[in-house]
Amino acid sequence: MTQAIRTVGVVGAGVMGTGLGQALAQSGHQVILVDRSQEILERAEREILQGLRFGRLLGASGPAEDRRVVAKRIAYTTEYEGFDTVDFVIENVTEDWDIKRGVYERIDAATRPEVVFAANTSVIPITRIGAATGRPGRVLGMHFMNPVPMKPMVEVIQGHHTTEETLDTARTLLTQMGKECVVVQDSPGFVSNRVLMLTVNEAVYLVHEGVATAEEVDRIFKSCFGHKMGPLETADLIGLDTILQSVEGLYTAFSDSKYRPCPLLVRMVDAGLLGRKSGEGFFSYTSALSPS
Repeated sequence: MTQAIRTVGVVGAGVMGTGLGQALAQSGHQVILVDRSQEILERAEREILQGLRFGRLLGASGPAEDRRVVAKRIAYTTEYEGFDTVDFVIENVTEDWDIKRGVYERIDAATRPEVVFAANTSVIPITRIGAATGRPGRVLGMHFMNPVPMKPMVEVIQGHHTTEETLDTARTLLTQMGKECVVVQDSPGFVSNRVLMLTVNEAVYLVHEGVATAEEVDRIFKSCFGHKMGPLETADLIGLDTILQSVEGLYTAFSDSKYRPCPLLVRMVDAGLLGRKSGEGFFSYTSALSPS
């Protein structure tokens, strides 16, 4: 029988964790948001308050609710105290296996045995994550899209040991959040990132080789195919460091040269040109104007 989900532990207060905290609180859940430093948590709290303030203007659905009431549902902490009360955990830390493995060892010890763990990962196999815990059947992937409060679809990944009961629990949480899901099987990159990262990397190669500018590449995808965003604007939104990490993960997993990261992508990350979060990537975000 599916467990009731009232309190959700969110590990990692970066872009995805912040969006998740907001979306969960807006759907009536109590949230414990944990990260390694108070500075990161303070920034996350500011961004969540801003997101709640402007959410209605940006097309958020559902009944209006006082943002102060919603904000009080989120607790911020640098430790895992309170995780003995959570009914579900969503992990969003960096795509580094050594870091993730340490996180799962900690939350495995801090939570009740029946609690489901969802990895919001792009490329790390769910089966590997499950094996790092004492509850592999209760581990699955939940690949949320950015910005989380506005995206209605979630890619759910079933690991080798993931049970049907665990999938049902995940579906219950997503339904409570007003989201739908598609369940896919465990494979590096799953469906979305296996296709998207290859597309983005190839688009970067086109710029690198001088075939087209970033503006021209994205204009073709938006005007010819009706995409709301081109692949390079999408890369800037995700973060070029995250893109590079994902492409490198696919290259390692498949040992296939088609996933070799473009040298321009590597150079831009080395230069700190990470996209929206740094103010500049393939496009500039130093003004209120969006890339054309």
